[in-house]
Amino acid sequence: MSIEIERKFLVNSDVFKKSAFAKVYIKQGFLNSDRQRVVRVRIKDDVGFLTVKGPSNESGTTRFEWEKQLDKTEAESLFNLCEIGVIEKYRYLITVNKHTFEVDEFLGDNDGLLIAEVELTDENEVFEKPEWLGEEVTGIPKYYNSNLSKTPYKEWK
Repeated sequence: MSIEIERKFLVNSDVFKKSAFAKVYIKQGFLNSDRQRVVRVRIKDDVGFLTVKGPSNESGTTRFEWEKQLDKTEAESLFNLCEIGVIEKYRYLITVNKHTFEVDEFLGDNDGLLIAEVELTDENEVFEKPEWLGEEVTGIPKYYNSNLSKTPYKEWK
């Protein structure tokens, strides 16, 4: 169990790809997408995870998170119980000074959307913002993966 503190940003170019030290394929679905208790099943490359997240604080930066590793077969079987709408994306990891940014390049119905997250140790922690980092979208519900699974990016226009 842990408290997750993170900020989210739109990404304004694909320049970040040159600096990425890792790239993983992620498929995820939601067993429960209620904002009070999101329950997610995820496969990252060949490893499964079951994650429970609590509600966000008022600013959207902080919330409870619990995660358990599963084998891929267990995770795949849980997809049969998920709500409609699966998220698929590539996640790039980029180090900027002492922080690691996770940039998600969404696929399928969310193709064209690029979101960066940075985990912090404190809500007010100062961090360097790379030139490819755009508008902050922390705490804006339409950018939550659980909402992107129901109302994908392609439907926004």
